[in-house]
Amino acid sequence: MAFVAPPGYQPIYGPRIPYLGPIYGGLRQGVSIYLQGSISEDITRFFINLLCGESESSDIALHFNPRFDGWDKVVFNSCQNGCWESEEKIRSMPFCKGQTFEMVIMVTAQGYQIKVNGNDFHTFHHRIPVERVCAMQIAGDVSIQTINVIGGGMGGGMGGGMGQGGYPGGCTGGGYPGGMGGGMEGGYPGGGMGGGYPGGMGGGMGGGYPGSHLPGMGGQPVYNPPVPYSNMIPGGMSPKKTIIIRGMVPYGADRISINFMVGRSRDIAFHMNPRVREGIVVRNSMIGGSWGQEERELIMNPFIEGQYFDMSIRCGNQRFKVFVNGQHLFDFFHRLHSFSEIDMLEIEGDVQISYIHF
Repeated sequence: MAFVAPPGYQPIYGPRIPYLGPIYGGLRQGVSIYLQGSISEDITRFFINLLCGESESSDIALHFNPRFDGWDKVVFNSCQNGCWESEEKIRSMPFCKGQTFEMVIMVTAQGYQIKVNGNDFHTFHHRIPVERVCAMQIAGDVSIQTINVIGGGMGGGMGGGMGQGGYPGGCTGGGYPGGMGGGMEGGYPGGGMGGGYPGGMGGGMGGGYPGSHLPGMGGQPVYNPPVPYSNMIPGGMSPKKTIIIRGMVPYGADRISINFMVGRSRDIAFHMNPRVREGIVVRNSMIGGSWGQEERELIMNPFIEGQYFDMSIRCGNQRFKVFVNGQHLFDFFHRLHSFSEIDMLEIEGDVQISYIHF
């Protein structure tokens, strides 16, 4: 059966700036907007608006506006009926000129909690009901790599970008040009994320909906874990289980190692080894203490110094399917006849990990 991404889980890759696009399913408490991007050396300012309509003249529930003008600051505001309201100025700058960044806008009961590069920055209290927000606008001296709308589960759980799991090149939200989040993809009424189903999409329903073929997105994501990272895989590996790993390859990186292991025997069922300097990604297994046959062929290498990556590794009956930045990268056929014994994930080497979700 073809894998259908849960509704609302399509990341957008490399949108053109200025950008204006819908947020399918809207926003509500527990949903987060996750952005990866970079700003230029000669930046003066950029902004992100959460809009209550799909035109530039719509009401703005959140205006987020970093200004590099000698008195570096970030201005927050809202706009109703064409009138700007009272500004909140934060006189510190979480962005660095010429640098990449990761930013999360979390919708809480109080407002929009902004995190930049893993650090809390500011919470802008709601002035306009969050239910009215339906689009997003980005403009100015910024380039964006990915936009991801995630979460909305039970108890405000963080959900998790299933994203591109099975759409080669799966950019724009299931056929919606420039879309943000894939709307009705799964054919669920309400088109949002978990549209009206108890527990929503994110927060620990375990196996998806009763009788459904959607993979469960239970469990909380891990943010900014230290590397080397080693942890049990909740529930072990099973067909249709997807693991999302987001991170960045630092400058000067040489090798990265991602291992799917059997804890009790220390067998490595699937070893993925990006070698940054050589520009290759080696795949192998180590069973009974001996390495198997290396696989090296690739159409492209997405692991480049200074670049973010967004990877999904999906377990099937015959193989692992690996997607990076929306592109299918390779398949690795199971060599361990009982892949359900895989119960550990280890990550080592020259890599910063920002997010892991099982």
